[in-house]
Order: sequence, then C-alpha cells, then structure tokens
Amino acid sequence: MSEHDKSMSNVCPVCQHDNSVDANFCSRCGHRLGVPAEVGGDATGVIPMIGDEVSADNQELPSDVVDAIAALPEGNAMLVVERGPNLGARFLLDHDVTTAGRSTHSDIFLNDITVSRHHVKFIRRDGKVFVEDQSSLNGTYVNRTLVDGTAALRDGDEVQIGKFRMIFHTGGHGRL
Repeated sequence: MSEHDKSMSNVCPVCQHDNSVDANFCSRCGHRLGVPAEVGGDATGVIPMIGDEVSADNQELPSDVVDAIAALPEGNAMLVVERGPNLGARFLLDHDVTTAGRSTHSDIFLNDITVSRHHVKFIRRDGKVFVEDQSSLNGTYVNRTLVDGTAALRDGDEVQIGKFRMIFHTGGHGRL
C-alpha cells in the first residue's frame, strides 16, 4: 500500500481492518474508530453485531408476553428482550423520557459490559417513540441499522443495545 493509500484509510486499532476514511465504526468488529483500543477499567467492551441464527419473525411470543402487549394502554410501549442477557424480560416505556444503560441510575438497567453506562434514551413525542443514542461505544441499532442521532420506532421494530436484542411493541393496537 502506498503512503497516499495509507492516508486515505482508517485502520481499526482492534482488528486491523482497513475501513473507509469517513467510517465512524469498524465494519468488521464494530469498534468506534478514533478511540484507542485499550481503555481503562469500567469501559464498555466492543462486540460485533449478533448473528442472524434466530429471527423474531420465526418465533411465537409466549402467551404471557402476548397478554402484556395486549394490555398496554394506548400511548405506552414495551420492549421485550428476544436475544441476549435477560431473555424474555419486558421493559415498559410509559414516560416521556426513559433512559437505558449500564448505570444503576438508568430507568432500564442493562447489566452487560457491551452496554454503555448512559447508552440510549427513548423519547415519547408527538404520538411517537424515538430512540436516541447517547454517544455509546457500540452504538444502537434499529432493524440492524446503526442509529445516527435519533430514529423513530414502529411496532415490531428490533432495537439492539449491546448484546440485548429487543422488539418494540406499542399499546393501542400498534398506534401511539
């Protein structure tokens, strides 16, 4: 590789993958580029995207989860963990702002090293729910797409925070 080619690349310090110069995250391992590979003590671990072995489309929800979703009041929403730690856990989104992260002060405590302390906010506004990444190390994904800032959620969307894969459900028959 010529010196000019090296200046136009963005090599990941973790896996040495050559990324495009404008990439923010390594396309191979997910490391946030421009951040040193070795960081101190209680830093968030870097993980690649979780594989596609199990899809929510191919699974039936347990009856207690179906009942909980059906009982959601209009204007509220729920996240159900479909993959990762706390499988089957349900998190109610019934406030205008709900925080999620590894901090014990988060509204939704996700206790895993792949989750940043202050990872994400869920915001109810104008009859919709939005997810807003809080500059987390591993990013937040909606339907396997990295959220850059804020993204609107729809009933059935998959939200990934670290190793947690959750399905977003709304009350009031799919409308907020």
